[in-house]
Amino acid sequence: MAPRPNGPAAPAVIAAPPIHTTALEEVEKFARVEEDGHVFLIVDGEEFPVGQYPDASREEALGYFVRKFDDVAGQVTLLEQRVQAKAPTTDMRKTAAHLAEQVAERKMVGDVRALESRINALTERVTELESAEKAEQDAARARERATREAIVAEAEEIAGRDPSTVQWKASSNRMNELFEQWKTAQKSGMRLGRGTEDALWKRFRSARTVFDRHRRAYFSQLDNENSEAKRAKEALIRRAEELSTSTDWGHTAAEYRRLMDEWKTSKRASRKDDDALWSRFRAAQDVFFAARKAANEAIDEEYGSNLAVKEALIKEARQLLPVRDATAARKALQSIRDRWEDAGKVPRADMGRVEARLREVEDAVQAAEQEHWQRTNPETKARTNSALSQLESTIASLEDDLAAAEKNGDARRISEAREALEARRQWLDMLQKSAQDFS
Repeated sequence: MAPRPNGPAAPAVIAAPPIHTTALEEVEKFARVEEDGHVFLIVDGEEFPVGQYPDASREEALGYFVRKFDDVAGQVTLLEQRVQAKAPTTDMRKTAAHLAEQVAERKMVGDVRALESRINALTERVTELESAEKAEQDAARARERATREAIVAEAEEIAGRDPSTVQWKASSNRMNELFEQWKTAQKSGMRLGRGTEDALWKRFRSARTVFDRHRRAYFSQLDNENSEAKRAKEALIRRAEELSTSTDWGHTAAEYRRLMDEWKTSKRASRKDDDALWSRFRAAQDVFFAARKAANEAIDEEYGSNLAVKEALIKEARQLLPVRDATAARKALQSIRDRWEDAGKVPRADMGRVEARLREVEDAVQAAEQEHWQRTNPETKARTNSALSQLESTIASLEDDLAAAEKNGDARRISEAREALEARRQWLDMLQKSAQDFS
């Protein structure tokens, strides 16, 4: 600090309140004042010239330089408070260094050693805070990089999918969301360094480029496929429209079934086109089938009287059941069948029903004829009589064997003969019943 300028006005400008005697005694441990106002700082027994405060009392001279010490000490206290509060260390080290320089100049009066200790402790604490801040910044930067990496990785994953399996609407929306996330991170996220950010951006941009190229290629191919599908279905529609006025009901209905099979196996056009094409195809079929339905209804009306005749014939035929005389039933049924054919066609919806009911009677008559033939067949009857004779002879022989075994007391032969005899007697009973059916 420059010496106080001489002049009558100077003392009024820098006048300081006197130091209390006790305080003065405390300060005198660290300073010495000469008669001419020169002040010396005492540090570890060594004196340092602080400055001169002329034309003032010894107490005033000391007070001036003590206030300089107090000012620096107050700044140290403020810095200590900031460190204690773990405030950002942006300028703490610079402030601590500036305070240390001021104390090192020895231009103040006070316990500079204690103040230097406080400043040194502050410097260490600032170093610790800076390390903690750096660690937090590194962690935050790592998190930010991980966020950017995740954006890039997802974009690359989407871009790397097989274009034929991609859901393009959802994937496009997601790629746009990733781009917005990237812009937000670039705008408000922590800086990662130009090299890192450029490398990540190149990967992200490349993924978006690949995705856009795949999308354009896919939809271009899809447009071509849709056009081909549309042309193929339009050809089917033209054929369906040509057939719509045909009255060859059976053949045309078969043709429509074939066209429908081709339609089902054809590739789909775009949804809008495919729906419109199907409406045209369906409309052509509806024209034909509506005409066929109308024709069938007219025929059914015409065949209604024939149905009444056949219903009566069915009633007459069912009176033959149950069949007691197969020959008479066959003759009556033939008469019914002749009149059935003369009656003509019936409505399509009733055709299967009436035919089935008449067939029931025919089947019953046929079964009765078959049964009668079997009962009266001479060959079958002769074979049965021959088998009866052979079986009766065998039974007589087994009865002799049983009698001999019983006479001899041979238990084994008795058991075998009885079993064989029992079996032959059962066969004989069955054959005798069959023979009665032929009588």
